[in-house]
Amino acid sequence: MKIEHLAIWADDIELLREFYTKYFNLSCNNKYVNPKRGFSSYFLSFGEDKTRIELMHISDMTEPASRGNLKGLAHFAISVGGKDAVDTLTEKLRTDGYTIAGEPRTSGDGYYESVVLDPEGNYVEIVG
Repeated sequence: MKIEHLAIWADDIELLREFYTKYFNLSCNNKYVNPKRGFSSYFLSFGEDKTRIELMHISDMTEPASRGNLKGLAHFAISVGGKDAVDTLTEKLRTDGYTIAGEPRTSGDGYYESVVLDPEGNYVEIVG
């Protein structure tokens, strides 16, 4: 078994698509649009047969999604391949104006990680 994909409700899926494809080198499918429901989405992929991220938007969404320490998904982690890659990407994101919610460190369970907030406030762990 594996996680096939995780889904993120977004106010601006174009902004999130740009963020994840630029900083995490994900590929993106063509945009799906269902005009009757006011729904649109993208699937972002880490590669063939790997977990994907679905970005979803619906035009009449009124309730904001839970973020961070609230109920629901607290964060997800993306492995970038090592300590140096964590440090480099964290500094790139900081330079580009993103909020670093957790500085690079070795966690109590042995991960070398940092935490960045994506453009809509989702917590993304960057792990080595």
